[in-house]
Amino acid sequence: MSAHCQVTGRKPGFGKSVSHSHVRTSRRWDPNIQRKTYFLPSEGRRVTLTVSAKGIKTIDRDGIEAVVARLRARGEKI
Repeated sequence: MSAHCQVTGRKPGFGKSVSHSHVRTSRRWDPNIQRKTYFLPSEGRRVTLTVSAKGIKTIDRDGIEAVVARLRARGEKI
């Protein structure tokens, strides 16, 4: 599963870890990605989305129907 949110588009950030001796090594900051299943009443079925914690809050605020409509308008397959 890729670390990419379907709702907000969040993906990993890349950078360097700097030790006490100032040696730099590559690292990445992954978003808090969860697989969540939501019920779509209009279609009578469930959809599974890969969403970040902020994406879950967005779905709670706007509703799953509105979010799915936005995803489809963007061209994502659900």
